[in-house]
Amino acid sequence: MRQIYLDYNATTPVAPSVFEAMRPLLTEHFGNPSSLHAFGAAAHQIVEEARERVAELLGARSDEIYFTSGGTESNNLAIAGALMSETGFRGHLITSAIEHPAVSEPAAWLQRMGCSLTVLPTDSLGRVNPADVKAALRPDTVLVTIMHANNEIGTVQPIQEISQICREADVMLHTDAAQSLGKIRAQVDELGVDMLTLAGHKIYAPKGIGALYVRRGTQLHPFMRGAGHEQGLRPGTENVASIAGLAQSARLAMRSVEENTTRLASLTTRLWDTLREGVRGLSLNGPPTDRLPNTLSVNFPHVWGQQLLDQAAEVCASTGSACHSGSSTLSATLRAIGLDPETARGTIRLSLGWNTSEEEIDRAASLLIHAWESLNRAT
Repeated sequence: MRQIYLDYNATTPVAPSVFEAMRPLLTEHFGNPSSLHAFGAAAHQIVEEARERVAELLGARSDEIYFTSGGTESNNLAIAGALMSETGFRGHLITSAIEHPAVSEPAAWLQRMGCSLTVLPTDSLGRVNPADVKAALRPDTVLVTIMHANNEIGTVQPIQEISQICREADVMLHTDAAQSLGKIRAQVDELGVDMLTLAGHKIYAPKGIGALYVRRGTQLHPFMRGAGHEQGLRPGTENVASIAGLAQSARLAMRSVEENTTRLASLTTRLWDTLREGVRGLSLNGPPTDRLPNTLSVNFPHVWGQQLLDQAAEVCASTGSACHSGSSTLSATLRAIGLDPETARGTIRLSLGWNTSEEEIDRAASLLIHAWESLNRAT
């Protein structure tokens, strides 16, 4: 049985050229970038060149890029670092009800530590209203953190409008763009953000590597203690091989983002049209436009999503984001858009990638339609 992988929002395979960029750094050029000898100097140069490549992807300066262990650490550094002071945590934080747990959990923890927290609602398509952001601002607001694109339903937020509101109020803005890069354009100056999160394994780099963009002049406090790596913001010896892999994935994403956007949108539309023809009552989560081009969150009526995937075992997809798998509760995203539990139980997220083919799309649609018909006949 040949598997059809349609869970690229959960993770991506390491691209061949990314693996090749990493290989020599694991066995031959293995120096510590902080060492002063030749091995260390070579490693240091690789790290700094990688910083330049990631900066190019984001339209940033290289000294605004800080390497981390992934998207979760980047989000924690941005959020906790913004509200941290020498005497503890302080201030008011604004976020949305549709955030990834890597944002919502640090926000909830900061509230327990004494910070004020406002969680903004979304509309039924998963969009945050910029007017709600403006209305929530207070004199003690330190940070607004709103994701760029949602991992479950693909909604792209109006970050440019939100950034204008934050700039006028002199409030920092952070966005989690882990799902955006490689699929849609995400340039920091165009978005107007002060901080932006990147996760390597979402763009065909290995797991365990990420980056945080921090605009020059933005005040962050490190929440880990150690040596002075990453300009003193993130201590710990740099993961040189994975950083080199991230740089190569940034090159790939930068070269092909427009082509990928068009191709992925065409394949996703093909999949949606085929499923809609074969499944009476199928509904879409999220907006029909202003969405990630690769993401399709749909509700199959009268069945459980996991039963459907068990029946169509060749299709590797998700009943929500991977971070919610194994949970029988409604995800925060589906709750935020007002999806009722009866409908949500049939939700499947299908997310396409650079390697997805038309043949796989057609085969997956056929398998899912057949599985839905079989389950309905059995009830």
